[in-house]
Amino acid sequence: MALQCGIVGLPNVGKSTLFNCLSNAKAQAANFPFCTIEPNVGVITVPDERLNKLAELIHPQKIVPTTVEIVDIAGLVKGASKGEGLGNKFLANIRETDAILHVLRCFDDENVTHVDGVVDPVRDKEIIDAELQLKDLETIEARIAKVEKQAKTGGDKEARLAFEVYARIREALLRGESARTVEFETKDEKKTAQGLFLLTAKPVMYVCNVDETSAVDGNAYVEAVREAIKNENAQILIVAAKIESEIAEFDTYEERQMFLQEIGLEESGVNRLIKSAYRLLNLQTFLTAGVQEVRAWTFEKGWKAPQCAGVIHTDFEKGFIRAEVIKYADYIAYGSENAVKEAGKMSVEGKEYVVQDGDIMHFRFNV
Repeated sequence: MALQCGIVGLPNVGKSTLFNCLSNAKAQAANFPFCTIEPNVGVITVPDERLNKLAELIHPQKIVPTTVEIVDIAGLVKGASKGEGLGNKFLANIRETDAILHVLRCFDDENVTHVDGVVDPVRDKEIIDAELQLKDLETIEARIAKVEKQAKTGGDKEARLAFEVYARIREALLRGESARTVEFETKDEKKTAQGLFLLTAKPVMYVCNVDETSAVDGNAYVEAVREAIKNENAQILIVAAKIESEIAEFDTYEERQMFLQEIGLEESGVNRLIKSAYRLLNLQTFLTAGVQEVRAWTFEKGWKAPQCAGVIHTDFEKGFIRAEVIKYADYIAYGSENAVKEAGKMSVEGKEYVVQDGDIMHFRFNV
C-alpha cells in the first residue's frame, strides 16, 4: 500500500529540516532502509520493535518492515488558492497525498527570519487553512451548481443527498472551518463526502517544531496550537527538528539513545512522527514470521482476514479458506510457533475475523 503523507508549512518553519531528518532516520534500526524516489519524496520505514523481537527468536534471513511515503511539499504563501507563488503546484501536491503533516514554528530564533516578522503558529496555521478552505470552496460551489436544480425540482434522491452533503460542507467552509470537522452519520453521506477529495477533509497532524528546552513538555506556542485545534479532529506532535538533525549524525543506536536520555526523551521525534503518521492514516500492521523472513504488512484498521490476505497476494484473498492466528504476546512468551501450538494458543479464524494490530498470520487458501 503506497500511502503518502505530505509535509506542509510556511517558509522557514523547519519543514525541510524535518524532512531531511526523516531521510536520515538511522534511529529506527540498521535493517530498516530509507530510499529517495525524487528529491522531495522519501520512502520511510515504520519503526516496529516487534520485528526485531521476533527476529531474535526466529533468526530469519531478512527483516522487512512496512513503509510510508513522506513528501516535502513546497512552502506556501498567501494567495496560493489563486495561484500565487507555487500555489497551484502546492495544492496539486497536497491533493495527491493521503494525509497532511502541518509543521508549525513554535520557537524563537532571531537568526531565523519569519515570513511575517513575528512568531505566531496559530496565525500560520490559519493562513494555510484559509488557502485550502478557499480552494475547497471553489470545488464545492462547482459541485452544488451541477446538482442544485435536480435536487430541488426533480425526484433524484442521489442529487438531493449530494446537495445536502455539499451544502453542509459549504456552510462549514464559509465559517472558516475545515471539511474534516463536518461529521456525517450514514454510509451514503460519508461516501458522497469522500468522493469530493477535498483538501481540508484529509487527516492532519500538526507538528510543533520547538527548541531544545521545549522538546519534552512543549511551550506556550504549543499550548496555543492545542487550544486552536481542540474541535478540529486533528492530532498534535511536539518535535525539535534541530535536535533531530543532531541525533541523525550519531553513528550508533546506543549513542542516539544516550543523547535522547540526556534531554529527557525516550524515543526520537522522528520515530514518533513516523508512527503517528501511520496511525493518522488509520493503518495497522499484521506480521508473518518464518526462517526466510519476518515481515510487517500494512492494512486498514477494521479489515477482515480475507482482505489482509489480499495484501500479500490477490490469490490469497480469492481462494481464502482460513487464517491461523498467533497473538504477538503469546509468540514472545512461548518462544516459537510450535510451543504456541502445543499450548493451544493458536486460533483458527474464518472470513469474518477482524485482524488486530500485531497479529501473526498464516493464511490457508486454494485457487
